[in-house]
Amino acid sequence: MKKLIALFAVSTLASTSAIAGVALSGTASVTYDDNGSLASATTHDADITITGTSGTTTLTATYDMHGTSLATEAVDLSTTIGPITVTADMFDVEETNVNDGDGDYLSDLVEPTDTGVSVALDAPIGDVTIAIDDSGDLTASGTFAGVSVAVTMGDATKTVVGASIAGMDIDVTNDDGATTWAVATTVGGVDITLDSENDISATIGLTGNELTVTSTASRAYTAATATKFDVAAADSFITVAVSRDLTSGATLAATYSSADDSLTLAASVAF
Repeated sequence: MKKLIALFAVSTLASTSAIAGVALSGTASVTYDDNGSLASATTHDADITITGTSGTTTLTATYDMHGTSLATEAVDLSTTIGPITVTADMFDVEETNVNDGDGDYLSDLVEPTDTGVSVALDAPIGDVTIAIDDSGDLTASGTFAGVSVAVTMGDATKTVVGASIAGMDIDVTNDDGATTWAVATTVGGVDITLDSENDISATIGLTGNELTVTSTASRAYTAATATKFDVAAADSFITVAVSRDLTSGATLAATYSSADDSLTLAASVAF
């Protein structure tokens, strides 16, 4: 009997130790959308993330679980060997290939592969981190006098600059000659963002509620290319969203959009 108890204790300890490095998290939501003049619809979503850690190695896998079976959404592996960090994106996301005016790829044949491996070397080279991915693109990044800079060199040249100046967070990206920027700041308790596409949003807390007003600028028509469908022109529109954290642990949100004069109600929870 003592041997049986001892064996049970050992097996229990082994099981506890085996799951000690595994963490579960996830989200779930149910949404009602009156869809303006169209028929209303109710949708739901549930996702779970499994994170396994052993030493300096971490595997993170996310699954969509509101269907009849789990559907993989992301699998990432990261490990550190001295000054070298190896990161592997192990899941190729299936993109939609529909000509619905939002610029989808024509087919899977021309769609880029999402999987890949990158190797980063964190070496004392003037506080610069150097990384290279499996396509041969080299990225050098670092922070100098409070300004973060990342430069990618390879098939396409990309430079990303970020800084906090006088209470404003500024990000500028030049991707193969095309420049975009975004500015975020807080004025009188209101969080404000503005970007190079003239999109503006403001978020404010009101007695336990969070109010966000967003103005999305109009979009010009973009012609189709050899790999992508065209992007339809779109008028500017405004969204107003109010959310509140409930004592039950859930969050209730209501969103109005002038794009289609619709009202959306959503209840969600994160664990």
